[in-house]
Amino acid sequence: MSVADKTQKKSGGLGETLNVIGQALILALIIRTFFFQPFSIPSGSMRPTLLEGDYLFVTKWAYGYSKYSLPFGPPVMSGRIWDAQPERGDVVVFKLPPDPSYDYIKRVIGLPGDRIQVRAGELWINGEKVQRERVEDINDPDITEVNRPVEVWRETLPNGVSYDTLDLTKNGIGDDTREFVVPEGHYFMMGDNRDNSTDSRFTVGFVPHENLVGRANIIFFSIAGGHSPLEIWQWPTEMRATRLFDWVK
Repeated sequence: MSVADKTQKKSGGLGETLNVIGQALILALIIRTFFFQPFSIPSGSMRPTLLEGDYLFVTKWAYGYSKYSLPFGPPVMSGRIWDAQPERGDVVVFKLPPDPSYDYIKRVIGLPGDRIQVRAGELWINGEKVQRERVEDINDPDITEVNRPVEVWRETLPNGVSYDTLDLTKNGIGDDTREFVVPEGHYFMMGDNRDNSTDSRFTVGFVPHENLVGRANIIFFSIAGGHSPLEIWQWPTEMRATRLFDWVK
């Protein structure tokens, strides 16, 4: 084989490798843009459902697409294409209405036209008290962020969706609110960690349908202690193995 043949073969091998890498990157971009986007949980507002250090996939097509759910969405784009409505109880990633550069994750509590109020720590929807029962006390700082037992209350929404909430503080600032009337095309969001969540009761306000990014579906990795998933040496002690591939409810 001549030197020219060897050079051509090496060049062809490098070109093929670059071509495969390029195709893989394009495929990953398409998947992330239109199908599944990974998100990490940076705060404790959705405890005990979601913990800091949880990494999850968000279904992008669940509610259609808007300029906020598509990367580099054209600013002239308004509304949604292939539009679908969230259900009460969905855990949703959305762009913060006062500042869309921030992603928030909360639970859909109020739909357009609903009347929402919290009285003495109990949730009311359209004048009816939401079913709420105390299920247990948790004494695990990894779940509650505090070094004491915390009450866990299970709420069941009118459509049958059930989930657990934390009651960190009796008579907290969000335990008694005015009645909120959800405008058309908007949603009322709340965190499951009711005493430690900035949500629609406060500065978040009503969330426009256009701001929805997608529905949280599955936790694919979880690590405690503020560690990065890249710190493989921390996995034996800090990885939350029981949360891997757990569905978000």
